[in-house]
Amino acid sequence: MSTMTTQQKSDIDKLWTEFWTGGITNPLTVIEQISFLMFARLLDIMETTGERKAERTKKPFQGRFSGKDDLRRWKNFKQKDAGEMLRVVRDEVFPHFRKLNGGTTFSEYMQDAQLMIQKQGLLVSAVTMIDKLPIADGDAKGDLYEYLLSKLTTAGINGQFRTPRHIIRFMVELLEPQPTETIGDPACGTAGFLVSAMQYLLEKHTSAQGKLKGENGETIYTGDLLEPYREHIQSGMFHGFDFDATMLRIASMNLMLHGVENPDIHYQDTLSNSFPEKFPKQAVGGFNVILANPPFKGSLDEGDVHPTLTQRVKTKKTELLFVALILRMLEKGGRSATIVPDGVLFGSSKAHTELRKLLVRENQLEAVISLPSGVFKPYAGVSTAILVFTKGGKTDHVFFYKVEADGFSLDDRRKEASEEHGRLGPIEKNDLYDALERWRKRSAKKDTDRTAKHFMVPVKEIEEKNFELSVSRYKEAKHVEGKYEPPKEIIVRLRRLEKEIANELTKLEGML
Repeated sequence: MSTMTTQQKSDIDKLWTEFWTGGITNPLTVIEQISFLMFARLLDIMETTGERKAERTKKPFQGRFSGKDDLRRWKNFKQKDAGEMLRVVRDEVFPHFRKLNGGTTFSEYMQDAQLMIQKQGLLVSAVTMIDKLPIADGDAKGDLYEYLLSKLTTAGINGQFRTPRHIIRFMVELLEPQPTETIGDPACGTAGFLVSAMQYLLEKHTSAQGKLKGENGETIYTGDLLEPYREHIQSGMFHGFDFDATMLRIASMNLMLHGVENPDIHYQDTLSNSFPEKFPKQAVGGFNVILANPPFKGSLDEGDVHPTLTQRVKTKKTELLFVALILRMLEKGGRSATIVPDGVLFGSSKAHTELRKLLVRENQLEAVISLPSGVFKPYAGVSTAILVFTKGGKTDHVFFYKVEADGFSLDDRRKEASEEHGRLGPIEKNDLYDALERWRKRSAKKDTDRTAKHFMVPVKEIEEKNFELSVSRYKEAKHVEGKYEPPKEIIVRLRRLEKEIANELTKLEGML
């Protein structure tokens, strides 16, 4: 449940409108500029915390600024008049960002940071508004950023940027990540999967005493039982890659505001030759868990793709290459939930079949969960499925589930079916809750009814059907016994009808 007040939401809406009327209309740029300013405020908060600690402990403190009166600090420039504030932020704060090195992933993307706000009034509004936001307060700051990101959806920004949050949470729940594990996303966008994994860990590892009540009656999870893993969570657990610099800035900020101080987020095309060279640890066998919704529609120049992928699956199609990549990135026994377009499940080309064979014969394909085609509307009506697999071992039975509803209408408007919400979205008309429960209780002996929404299929049958993984290939229609009248009664009725027609014709003739 959101910890944001109606007032905070309306403040963000107002700021959003001001950016648009101020001439900054690309929603990604708006979020990026707000992120920069939030970062400026966070730096100042971190600096003040460090100074206070130094005063208490009497130990020297090496800060990022030149003391308390440094004009580049938020608390100082926010008090200047409009013209001076714009000058300081543009000519001093942003160049300072670009010089930052280390200490936070965000500094990596500051190399080309630019202030796009040219109107003094807009900057003053933005600074005043961000100054009021609860970004120093644990839970609220994450919700606040989520609310900001939800505006990408309403602005109709390309679908690759936002996988619906309830689908992400469902995938995290399928894999149940542990606080000792390492989690990656090779096409991370705004880091939705990584943030959701962090939220899942907080909820699962909060003691009864650690649960607090928020202002709006919502539960705040402090994650107090995660203490022994704190260092790993802050710096070693979360890894994301994307080749859009704006996305990476947003992803880093998203994770930082959700309590991951130093996420490992990098500018990188993970399919390319340079990935194993630059990130050898992550590129091969580096992960226990990979959650992903990789881009589908692309096809690449084969020369740019790393040969370890094209040797396994000879193709230029990104959706096939990404599955091969994820298998390479997982360590043995590592597991993944990945969204793929339906074509991956039944495509008949050699590459399609090879990939499915690789999943089934050399790894453990555990589930194919088919999603309704409206899930990614209004961006795309493409039908998709979630593949759940473990690297290594071999497949015995595959769990199939056909999700017919996800709690929202499947048209472009995506209206909610109910007011009542759980972690997997609206409660009503939502198969995700059932799918999760059936997945956790799955049994090759019991789940044999092929007319149900869920069933298990033995690997032998999948091999016989050319490794096809489309749920419709195995699902059976319910056989309904038809009821028919005896032929004699039908003949009697036909004779009666004929008689009526003859009478009517006679009456018509009489009228002519």
